[in-house]
Amino acid sequence: MPFGFFRALFILLCIVIGYQLGLAFKGVEGSLIGTGVGLAVSVTVIFFEHALGKVSLRGLSAAVFGLILAFIMSRFLAGAIDLIPELDQAVASALKLVLVIIFSYVGVIFTMRGRDEFNLIIPYVKFDRQDQKDAVLLLDTSVIIDGRILDLCQTRFIEGRFVVPRFVLKELQQVADSQDSLKRTRGRRGLDVLNKMNKIVNVKIDEEDFPEIGTVDEKLVKMGKVLGAKVLTNDYNLNKIAELQGVTILNINELANALRPVVLPGEELEVRLVKEGKERDQAIGYLEDGTMVVVDSAKRLLGSVQRIVVTSVLQTAAGRMIFGKIETPRPAAE
Repeated sequence: MPFGFFRALFILLCIVIGYQLGLAFKGVEGSLIGTGVGLAVSVTVIFFEHALGKVSLRGLSAAVFGLILAFIMSRFLAGAIDLIPELDQAVASALKLVLVIIFSYVGVIFTMRGRDEFNLIIPYVKFDRQDQKDAVLLLDTSVIIDGRILDLCQTRFIEGRFVVPRFVLKELQQVADSQDSLKRTRGRRGLDVLNKMNKIVNVKIDEEDFPEIGTVDEKLVKMGKVLGAKVLTNDYNLNKIAELQGVTILNINELANALRPVVLPGEELEVRLVKEGKERDQAIGYLEDGTMVVVDSAKRLLGSVQRIVVTSVLQTAAGRMIFGKIETPRPAAE
């Protein structure tokens, strides 16, 4: 049921209660004043409710914890003020009120700034179950746009709770709204991937943000540390930053490289030669998984499918390269 219905009902109830109270105290004239007061109170409450909707549960819990600490400290100091016999009662009350206000402000600000460290202190901020086995998997923008995560979800090779932070979704929407047609296409593809994923697995949008942190990558690493989550990405730089800070990374490109068939020198392959190589008389082809194959003395055979013999395999940071030569026809048996 939409929130608008409950808000409208709340406004109506406040107006009715204000009208009845005004009518009971000051008659018809008071009923008009009560109606206005009821309307103002309801609108004010809804405004604060809407503002609190942007605060995460972790932040709200930290603020409550700060208020509790503030009231405890204020209570102790209020008892110390009562022990001063020469102090006027009015002055003592004023001092107590000032102490409560100061400690409440300092307590809320302090705990909100350090809310990520209160997970182990505040029991209602983060519930940990000993029998909980599902891993939390944070998706970044690159892995969503790439789209292969959808195929992995369909095969059920990756299990866990998929989480997309709100700041990642915002970045994805900005890409989808870009003036550049290529970026716009990639961004919209990423949104389509998320919609299709949500039909296969439960994808949760996390509202937590870290406004003191500038970049999306740094926010992802911070959230990974706070939640104890793994980050799914194709971003090489994010991969390195996260590893330095002890956050587990699942890189789809590394997985794809690991799943490619092992090719050894001396094996035979069939490959279509599609373009010239960098060196003289070389030709280049690609296997079905995208692996580049460099063939010596094959420039004249461009456009044809040739059977080659693997001479060496080179593994680089960008992927794997296979070097080979045209298979020498075996002499016919006599």
